[in-house]
Amino acid sequence: MSEQVPVCRSDELKEGAVRVCTIGDVEIGIIRHNGGCHAYKNVCPHQGGPVCEGVRMPQVEDVIDENGLFVCQKFNENDMHIVCPWHGYEFHIESGEHVIDPKVRLKKYDVVEREGQIYVAI
Repeated sequence: MSEQVPVCRSDELKEGAVRVCTIGDVEIGIIRHNGGCHAYKNVCPHQGGPVCEGVRMPQVEDVIDENGLFVCQKFNENDMHIVCPWHGYEFHIESGEHVIDPKVRLKKYDVVEREGQIYVAI
């Protein structure tokens, strides 16, 4: 059974914000996205960078016309990424999977929000 550790009040973590905290000897980033919270160990699997402290940005997609020619690029706001500040590795914010190789992923923790408080299950 996992222990639910209180992290902060729900109103302290606004949409798009990140809260990095230490629970035991593990640094965890809690990210508010799309009304929910996602928690990951703040360590990039590439070379250990503080991944949760990187920028969050939407997936960049190429727009190709009917002739197969590149037209432009656009942002897909439905697929937000965490970008590690050290080397630019990108991970889907909702799953923690690397955007290219789903076998590479962030260590995910369950988040519970109740009675105005955010808890991380460790």
